[in-house]
Amino acid sequence: MIRELSVFNWINSDTNKLTRDSVAYLIGMFGAELVGVASSGWGAVFHVVILFSLITHAALVGNHPSYRLFLVLALGPLIRIVSLTMPLEGFSQTYSFLLISIPVLVGVLGYIRLLGLRPAEIGFTLGKIPIQVVVAIVGIGFGLADYFVLEPEPLVSELTWQKAVVPAIILMVSVGFVEELLFRGVMQRVVGLLGSWGWVYIAVLYAVLQIGHDSVLHCLLSFEIALFFGWVVKKWGSILGVVVAHGLMNIYLYLIFPLVF
Repeated sequence: MIRELSVFNWINSDTNKLTRDSVAYLIGMFGAELVGVASSGWGAVFHVVILFSLITHAALVGNHPSYRLFLVLALGPLIRIVSLTMPLEGFSQTYSFLLISIPVLVGVLGYIRLLGLRPAEIGFTLGKIPIQVVVAIVGIGFGLADYFVLEPEPLVSELTWQKAVVPAIILMVSVGFVEELLFRGVMQRVVGLLGSWGWVYIAVLYAVLQIGHDSVLHCLLSFEIALFFGWVVKKWGSILGVVVAHGLMNIYLYLIFPLVF
């Protein structure tokens, strides 16, 4: 009995330390985002420091399971480094989404291979199809709410198939698929090391990385959206519905609602 309590205390203490370390890195990314609002260059520098800290931390813990956690958290600053430093002058906003998503997707696929994650572990399952359809439709409502917060300029001058089909595909793939594979597929799966509320941590992280939009309301809405997406994936184990929902949210946000309203 004493031995069992000792093992339990060790596991509990280990989890608490992981939680403290993870929260510290989250606070660091929050600070880097705030710096990035004032100066994108300095914001990128702070994210580089956090990125190397996470990689070094992962190396120092060796074969301990927590190395997976720190490696995956490094994807957070990696996204922002790419978006802040990639030379996008001369490209439209539509193709900027695509260009930013390519290195992010390559990094995510590399992590999947490195960590040996199977397709089913990162949400490549059908789940309950009726539920996934409902979740996908909810994405349109999220797009409407976010439109009234951000009021972005439309990506196309008029809503025709010829002009809208390519931007719609890019938004579905580069934003919907890549971001959900990253956050709800890979990160949420691995951050389960923090306990049953790891998916909430990912929702907070996702909202923190939206600070660059310079809108408190957008960050709060992003947190609510990420909570819903995270809960869906935790509940039914599939990212299918949230991928389509995220894609539709951005299609309506950037293509349809700006022209409708």
